[in-house]
Amino acid sequence: MANTVLAFMAHPDDVEFKCAGTLARLKQEASCRIVIATATSGDCGSVQYPPQEIARIRHQEARQSAAILDADYYCAGSVDLLIVYDQNTIRRFTEIVRKARPDIVITAPPADYLIDHEMTSHLVRTACFAAPAPNFLTYDIDPAKPIPAVPHLYYCDAVDHKDIHGQPFQSTFVVDITAVQPTKEKMLACHASQRDWLRAHHGIDEYMDMMRRADATNGRLINRPAGEAFRMHAGHGYPQDNLITALLKM
Repeated sequence: MANTVLAFMAHPDDVEFKCAGTLARLKQEASCRIVIATATSGDCGSVQYPPQEIARIRHQEARQSAAILDADYYCAGSVDLLIVYDQNTIRRFTEIVRKARPDIVITAPPADYLIDHEMTSHLVRTACFAAPAPNFLTYDIDPAKPIPAVPHLYYCDAVDHKDIHGQPFQSTFVVDITAVQPTKEKMLACHASQRDWLRAHHGIDEYMDMMRRADATNGRLINRPAGEAFRMHAGHGYPQDNLITALLKM
C-alpha cells in the first residue's frame, strides 16, 4: 500500500511556498497519497474583503491548489493570529490527522517569524502523538479511528531561512525540486488573492519570485537550481528513520 503524506501548515499557501515540490515528487516517484491541511482559512489575508469573504475565497484557492496533486484538503477552523494551543484546537488537529491517516507529516518549524506558524507546529506535533492513542477523544461528529502508530514528523524551512533571533534554520536534508518546480508554481498561482495582500501589507509585489529565491537558496546547499529544506523530528516516541529520503531514494 502506498504511503500517505499530510502537509499541515498554518495558512493557505504555506504548503505551496515550503513543501509543494517535495509533495509533487513523493506523488510522482513513490505514488504517495497527498493530503493538505491548514489551521485557518486565511481570514486576515486581505485589505479588500472582510474576514468571512476572504476566508471563503482562500478556502477555494486552497482546494484548487490541492486538486493539482489530487490531494484532499482539510481546514481546522482556527482564526488568523489567534491559533491557540488549547484542548479544542488539539482535538480538531488530532481529528484531521486521524482522518488523513498519514505515514509522513510535514509542518512548520517550531521557531519562525509568525506565532501562527509556531503554534501550528506545536499543535501538529501533539496531534501526531495523540492520534494513535485510543483514549484521546476528539468529540468529532463522525470521529475517525486512531491511527496505527505515530507518523514520521518533519519541519519545513523557516521563512527567510531563519528563526526569530535571526539564526539560520538548521536543516538536515534538502530535497531537489528542480524538475517539479513548474508544478509548485502552478499550485502557488492558485492563491491569487495573496498577491494583493502581500503588496499592501508587506510591500511585496513578487509573490512567485519570493518563492523562487527561497528555493534557489536551498538548492545551492545541494548544488542544484531549486530545493526544499527539512529537519526531521527525532524525539522520543517518534520514528527515527528518514522515510522521505528513503522514498525519494536520496
